[in-house]
Amino acid sequence: MRAQSSATTASPIAVATPGPERPGVGTFQAALGVVAFSLTFPATAWGLEGFGPWSLVAVRSVLAAVIAGTALLVLRVPLPARRHWPGLAVVGAGVVLGFPLLTTLALETSTTAHAAVVVGLLPLTTALFSALRVGTRPSRTFWIAALAGAAAVLAFTVQQSGGALTTADLYLFAALLVCAAGYTEGGRLARVMPGWQVIGWALVLCLPLTVPVTALALAHEPVHLTAHSVTGLLWVAAGSQFVGLVVWYRGMAAIGIPKASQLQLAQPLLTLVWSVLLLGEHLTVAAPLTAAAVLVCIAVTQRSRG
Repeated sequence: MRAQSSATTASPIAVATPGPERPGVGTFQAALGVVAFSLTFPATAWGLEGFGPWSLVAVRSVLAAVIAGTALLVLRVPLPARRHWPGLAVVGAGVVLGFPLLTTLALETSTTAHAAVVVGLLPLTTALFSALRVGTRPSRTFWIAALAGAAAVLAFTVQQSGGALTTADLYLFAALLVCAAGYTEGGRLARVMPGWQVIGWALVLCLPLTVPVTALALAHEPVHLTAHSVTGLLWVAAGSQFVGLVVWYRGMAAIGIPKASQLQLAQPLLTLVWSVLLLGEHLTVAAPLTAAAVLVCIAVTQRSRG
């Protein structure tokens, strides 16, 4: 595949992601990404029933890269311009490798409710990274609503886990930082190339690392294939790692990184619902109140102007 020139050739395949002129579509796409991501922790918990943490993360990345690479080859997508590769490397380090590995290691000793703390803080962190990286300047109302929503989600998820900090917190807060960086860089790139190509090339870029790690991990960590472990692996590979990120990056490109990131305030609550349905965890009566507060914050951030 040839390198893409600085002036992107217009084609049905390489058309840039729609811009802010389609906010409704962008919001819907970002919301679909949030739904996909909300299943990640429960699916990871299922995957850990049959795979070790390193095996699960490495195999999911390779499977997602195979899906993405096949699509790139079949559609004959040209290589990105050289100036975009550093940004793709940040996406790969943060979204493909860092966040999945750190949260998977955390979920070995943490419940999904406790792990949701990192997701509750992710929208605010992403907005901060966006302000530093791409110069966005959200309004004061935006920041007040974002901080209020983050505080509500954080209080709820900490209360769900009993308020105790665990050793997994270091993994979770590190995951928060690397994922916010990856989201910000991916959202920036999705303005100049289709969102699915952003995550697709990031996945392919990581193959020289994920393939040998997969071989080593599978050789040293026992594997017990069950319906849960296989289903969890397939979801985190195809749903969370590829399809979810495709619609998420398209949504960010359409409505802006800060506003898209605030939709993730609903993600911890969705994760807790899936945890009850899929993992049998118990949900307290505080959930509806927190959900209402989060929805109000999301509405305010979506209506605010930067």
